[in-house]
Amino acid sequence: MSELDTVDFFTDLSIVGDPAPYFAKLRAQCPVLREPHHGAMMVTGYEEALEVFRNRDAFSSCVGVTGPIPPLPFTPQGDDISEQIERHRPQMPWTAHLAALDGPTHTAMRAMLTGVITPTRLKNNAQYIAKVADRLIERFIDRGRCEFVSEYAHALSTLVIADLLGVPEEDRDELIELLGKPPTQIGGDAAHKIGPDPLVLLEERFTGYMRQRRGNPRGDMMSDLANARYKDGSEPELAVPVRLAKFLFGAGQDTSARLMASAFRVLAEQPDLQRQLAADPGRLAEFIEETLRLESPVKSLHRLARLTTSIGEVAVPAGTVVTVALGAANRDPRHFPAPEEFRLDRPNVRDHVAFSRGAHACPGAPLARTETLVTLQRFLERMTDIRICEAQHGPPHARHYEYEPTYLLRGLSALHLEFIKRH
Repeated sequence: MSELDTVDFFTDLSIVGDPAPYFAKLRAQCPVLREPHHGAMMVTGYEEALEVFRNRDAFSSCVGVTGPIPPLPFTPQGDDISEQIERHRPQMPWTAHLAALDGPTHTAMRAMLTGVITPTRLKNNAQYIAKVADRLIERFIDRGRCEFVSEYAHALSTLVIADLLGVPEEDRDELIELLGKPPTQIGGDAAHKIGPDPLVLLEERFTGYMRQRRGNPRGDMMSDLANARYKDGSEPELAVPVRLAKFLFGAGQDTSARLMASAFRVLAEQPDLQRQLAADPGRLAEFIEETLRLESPVKSLHRLARLTTSIGEVAVPAGTVVTVALGAANRDPRHFPAPEEFRLDRPNVRDHVAFSRGAHACPGAPLARTETLVTLQRFLERMTDIRICEAQHGPPHARHYEYEPTYLLRGLSALHLEFIKRH
């Protein structure tokens, strides 16, 4: 028995930084395999992951954020537990928010969100992102080094989503503190009960913002949400856009910051690739997609089988928590040849599922891509020889990085970079 045979994906800190060997071992046994610690069905294959995302009838997103921790507040009974799910939904974590909704409710709220995150808004916002990027870079460029995660990535993503939404500048620091740590912290969320709305501490403030904007729109995203209508023309209760705005404020920071940090780790570890991209910035979009495939910022998403069904010909009883390992699906050798290699010219790179697929695909994906693209452009134009700080992370081939302790997300806790300022 190898050490990996005893690993608990949901609680074991030893695989937080690099879950790839664990996922590869599971996939080698079967791309759909029940893990022994929590009874979750682990999906590590690419085609099998797509199968789950496409089958909205059989799989509920009510456990989308949390997976098997905490356990279900009911004992599943029968081959169709749809009624049980809806009856107990108020007792389940995150079920007030978009990522855990199902059916017509999810479709209606998703349509509202899609209507305000428009290509035009994101295109116009790129100029603002570049200005913020330069302002942040000015703080450290003369000293030739920075801690990228805190000094740049989180700062940029927080400022951008706050500006897009229209959160007053004087409120931002307080709201970030109220937001707290990312969800599903190993050893954290499982230790106490989480209600259907973990963002409840933001409720009063965002309700106030939305109430103001229903009477006095300001041209920001919260104004558009506050005055959005359902497809039939009816006006949602104020609580609906409030929940969407809170979720965007919370989720709009994490994914972008994690993607940017991963991109710069790859960039700083490969000098030849860095020089190639600096000389040909038109290939930065390809670089971002391959980074997403290889370093998926979301490690796992979860579903609950509402019907007795199957995945890849493996039987899945109703009531089974299904964990789709996005990072594993993106390294499935059946779909991506030499999946452990970073290949800028990978022909099918956009097949990756780093932002999920289907109805629950990440609505903030275009924003994360834009922030990362602008950041790469500004750094490469203003710096050269961007490299990993050996004093903090060790020499090449003996690097050590710390990752945030969560089974949902994959993100560096810190990334210390050194560079030479261009003159």
